[in-house]
Parts: sequence; C-alpha cells; structure tokens
Amino acid sequence: MAAATGEAPVDDGAPPLGVLYSFGTPWADFNQGLSYTDTFRCDDAGAGTTLIEFYATNYKSSAPLPGWINRIHNGQITVDAEVVTDPNLILRDGSKLVYHRLPWQEPFAPYLLEVLYEDDDMVALNKPSGLQVLPKGLFQQRTVLAQLQLRDWKMTSSCHSRRKDVQSHPVPVHRLGRGTSGLLLCAKTKVAKVRLASYFAEGATNAANKRDKLEFGEERKISKFYRALVTGILDNDEVVVTQPIGLVHYPGVAEGLYAACSSDDPLYGIGGHPKFVEPETTVPDSSFAYDGGYERPSQPVPGDCGYHLHAHWLVLCHPTTNKMVKITAPLPPILHTREEHHAEQVGD
Repeated sequence: MAAATGEAPVDDGAPPLGVLYSFGTPWADFNQGLSYTDTFRCDDAGAGTTLIEFYATNYKSSAPLPGWINRIHNGQITVDAEVVTDPNLILRDGSKLVYHRLPWQEPFAPYLLEVLYEDDDMVALNKPSGLQVLPKGLFQQRTVLAQLQLRDWKMTSSCHSRRKDVQSHPVPVHRLGRGTSGLLLCAKTKVAKVRLASYFAEGATNAANKRDKLEFGEERKISKFYRALVTGILDNDEVVVTQPIGLVHYPGVAEGLYAACSSDDPLYGIGGHPKFVEPETTVPDSSFAYDGGYERPSQPVPGDCGYHLHAHWLVLCHPTTNKMVKITAPLPPILHTREEHHAEQVGD
C-alpha cells in the first residue's frame, strides 16, 4: 500500500530520506497546571478526618506533610467549590475535593515530529529522543499526544463516509520511552486503534511461547525491530532473555522500579539492578519544591535520557486491508554501523 503524500516540510530543505513531512508547534513556556478531584467518604477515612489528614495520608508520595500544608495555605485546594486555607477543616461525607496544581515550566523537550507513513487509518511517526508520548509526571504538556491534538488533521474524501469512526486526531497505540527514538504508530480511527492495540497485546502474550517457532512475518500481526548502542563484544547475534522482571525499591519513585536485564543507560547497571538503591541522605524528607511537592532526586529516574535506543523498523498487517506494510525510521547518526556511515558518505 502506498503512503499518502503529505504537506511540505517545515524548513526549506528536503526532508530526510523516508520522511513524508514534519509538523509541530513550539511549546508554551508554562503549561496550564492540573486539577485532581476526590470525593471524601467517611466509610473509607473515618468521621472527623481533617483536610490535611486526608491529603497527607492518601497522597504522601506527592508531597511531605509540610508541602501539603503549604498547598492548603496557598489556596490550591477547594472543598465543594470553595477555597479552603484551614488544614484542620473537618471533612463531611460526600464532599468534593479538588487540588489545583500550579502551572510549571516543563523540562526541555523537542517538538517536531516526522511522518513516515500516513493513510486514512493510521500514521507512523519518527519520535525524537527526549519527547514523552503520553502525559505523566513533569511532562503534561510537552508530549507526542499534545502535538497530535494541536495539529489540524484534514480528512480525505474517502474518510467522509466513515465520519463516525474517524477520531478528531490520531492517538498513539503503544508507547516508547522518553529517551527512546523511532517508530511510533498512531491510529486515526476507532477500528484501527482497537486492532493495532490488539496486535501489540497479542505479541506480548505470545512472545515467550512462539519466539523460536515463527519466521519473519509469519502469523504475527506486527513485528518491531530496534537498534541499540552497546558496549563490549557480543558473542552471539541473537539472544533470548528469560530473566524475570520484578519490583525494586528506588528513592524518588514512590511505586518503585521494574528491573530486568542489564543495559548501558543512566538508570540500570550490570545485572539489571538500579545503580542507586539507597535513599539519598543529603536532602531531608521534609524539603519541598515551590509547589509543595518533593524536590527532584539528583540520581537518574525512569524516563531520563542518556542511552541510545531506536525503534528502527516494523512490519504489520494493515488494520483494514490486511496487507503487510513495512515502515522504517531513519537511524540517528550515532547508531550507524561503519558500513552504513561509509555508504552515506559515498552517497553524498
């Protein structure tokens, strides 16, 4: 299936080989903040519970006790649509609580996205390293999803007959880590979203049982291939990883980490364990940032960049035509082999 032609690239030069066009809107300096809503129930917390007891008990991973007191005094919490500044207010059963997180300047993130493939059902993007796919943590505005929402996606004539199925904007059907670059599939229709997501779910479920039995593209609805930068010498060009994944305590990450195989990124060390396993002692537990939350840990945390992993290419069964489609994301220069680097120089 041929990819649809796209609009002109954002700059005056030709787009990289394999790229149809690029799009993206520069980020605003500050995001819009966030609101978190709760309904207080006496059966869950007990009669006589105060406002500060509710937040300091239920959301201790968000801020220490002094931080929640600071947020309440700052007028960031409403109870039944009224601002409350008294931490010792007794809550009534059924009260609606809203914590208003102040707008903040999110860390640097690239905003331009390259389109590698596009038709009426899906679009394949080349995600740059440093850009998060979905909102979480510090990144609520600077995400792939936000750029997809900001762009005006014009429907082709064939889409008008399926208007009820077409979404207002494409949505990612899987994730890539913030530091990982490369291919990201997004669905334009509800049917494509369901089918593409099911391909990934089936692949994860059947990978352990069928890995040694399947040839390239056989039975699988989708196969994805990565290019990574590693150190040392690999004795074998194919390795089956069977090490279990388990939850490991990690300072600065309330829910812990899921540790698996070893790698050369800033978070995990040899053996698959986080490099930092002891709590930091240089910062007291009571410290908090301007908004009352914890200061960012000085050690690496999930999502940090610094490793080189690229979702290079994939083949998939098209969600509506059932034809096999192959899509390739151009490699960053640092992940070129000597042969590829030489071929590029000769081509220039």
